[in-house]
Amino acid sequence: MSQVAVLRGRGTGTLGVRGSVTFATWPAIIALIRFPIWFCALRHWADRSTAAQEAKTANPAASSSFIAMGRVIRNQRKSGGIFKAHQKHRIAPAAFRPLDFAERNGYIRGLVKDIVHEPGRGAPLARVVFRDPYRYKLRTETFIATEGLATGSFIYCGKKASLTVGNVLPVGALPEGTIVCNVEEKPGDRGSLARTSGNYATVIGHDPETGKTRLRLPSGTKKTVVSTARATVGIVAGGGRIDKPMLKAGRAYHKFKVKRNCWPKTRGVAMNPVDHPHGGGNHQHIGHASTVRRDAVSGQKCGLIAARRTGRAKYQLTTMLMPSDRIEKTHQSH
Repeated sequence: MSQVAVLRGRGTGTLGVRGSVTFATWPAIIALIRFPIWFCALRHWADRSTAAQEAKTANPAASSSFIAMGRVIRNQRKSGGIFKAHQKHRIAPAAFRPLDFAERNGYIRGLVKDIVHEPGRGAPLARVVFRDPYRYKLRTETFIATEGLATGSFIYCGKKASLTVGNVLPVGALPEGTIVCNVEEKPGDRGSLARTSGNYATVIGHDPETGKTRLRLPSGTKKTVVSTARATVGIVAGGGRIDKPMLKAGRAYHKFKVKRNCWPKTRGVAMNPVDHPHGGGNHQHIGHASTVRRDAVSGQKCGLIAARRTGRAKYQLTTMLMPSDRIEKTHQSH
């Protein structure tokens, strides 16, 4: 009886004429049966690789964007969508009276009825009642309370009001060195500068020819406003609020709950590489320069974006002064 050798592997298997198969021949038979399947898969993978290479050569920009595509990082999510302010427990916008004839040419008196706290705001608010100059009725305004203000006290608003803490006057009528708060950036905007608790601005000087007044803001920068812009005399109440430490996370939770969705904030180096450009590594480190160019794609814009410098400023006084002040300081030194 003739025998046909099938495959020599671990042992020699024989396939008889009658179809008898030994145990050692089964792996060889299975490999022969599956050969067309994995061979076709290999050809399909090779065809796809060739097509991808041709597409990359034809359109390199599209292929690079496809390869570089990753997760949408946090600052991409925050920049889009509609911002909804937390207004449930807010009392009212803190602002001056609408600018009218009485304040432009004389003064008007108001009575402080109540001093209230508004959730999400560090400075207390004062409810001031004024008589309507044109109708027989009372109007209640919400002012930012200054330090030393009490219920039952009077507030005078206008060009001819006295220089007393709590009164509202045009900055052009205030002498140099006066400490003010809630300053209007433009006449009639009802207050936009130096409004947070404990902050104040200082009147530096006046220019009668141009009708401008120069102020030193809480940040140390100097700003020029129109002399008819109004300001409150004094310092915003609630100073020293940030001096007391939080001590525990529960207080920070309640603080930011009424403000906005910005706490807690996970550091980028504590994330995985897929979640942030600063993530990953055997220890927490950025791994590359933290400065990012201005025209970078949105997924790369994290860290110090288009920074002119990094670290502490060596010449803080020089950077705080305006160019005209630097010239004067140079002449004085010489």
